[in-house]
Amino acid sequence: MSDEEHHFESKADAGASKTYPQQAGTIRKNGHIVIKGRPCKVVEVSTSKTGKHGHAKCHFVAIDIFNGKKLEDIVPSSHNCDVPHVSRTDYQLIDISEDGFVSLLTESGGTKDDLRLPTDENLMKLIKDGFSEGKDLILSVMCAMGEEQICGVKDIGKA
Repeated sequence: MSDEEHHFESKADAGASKTYPQQAGTIRKNGHIVIKGRPCKVVEVSTSKTGKHGHAKCHFVAIDIFNGKKLEDIVPSSHNCDVPHVSRTDYQLIDISEDGFVSLLTESGGTKDDLRLPTDENLMKLIKDGFSEGKDLILSVMCAMGEEQICGVKDIGKA
């Protein structure tokens, strides 16, 4: 072929994108969407009919997956919306520090020490009570758009 060297400039970072585009008309209830820069779970979708001068519009009502706030957005159904990459990972609880940070065991055998106890009172009580009783707890951590938060707890009993 040729001996030329090609240099491509990229404005993307090395990590995976925090969101991906999806046509508004294909987003359904219980799916995810980004509204006002926040990752949300869709709780209600309604679509208006096409008008004389335009597109059908989708009205989304969604709950922020980290702080529980209700957000709404209206988008033409043929346009793209940002959808967050949402992942859930389970970690074993090792310790709870005095300042509310948890120490978690990763699959590779290391520790993850950068998460606080959840702000949800019931979930925090379940974790603290279970830990003080000496139970082996698995914490589910939800991650989206660079944020992480503990969203669930499972008791796997005595090892």
